[in-house]
Amino acid sequence: MILIVFRSRLRPENIDAYNEMSEAMDALAATMPGYISARTFVADDDERVTIVEFETEADVARWREHPLHRDAQELGRKQFYSEYRVQVAECLRDYDFKWEAD
Repeated sequence: MILIVFRSRLRPENIDAYNEMSEAMDALAATMPGYISARTFVADDDERVTIVEFETEADVARWREHPLHRDAQELGRKQFYSEYRVQVAECLRDYDFKWEAD
């Protein structure tokens, strides 16, 4: 599994347009081969962290190069983000625990 950690801060003047684009990109990503999940968290200081999971590096490359995603990336640099950082990593271990009441 490949993890993408996308940390960002938004420019306040374009938040509504960002939210619209973000919803469209989330829906598009979910249709991509190898897509597993995406989850966004917002910290008290307004830093946003999105964690996206894909099966393989090739799946990530297809997503990165998708024409509509490329357009959104360019728009993000021009209008939406004051800063961002992307980290891509291979998952070394994956396990979970779920407690269930008796």
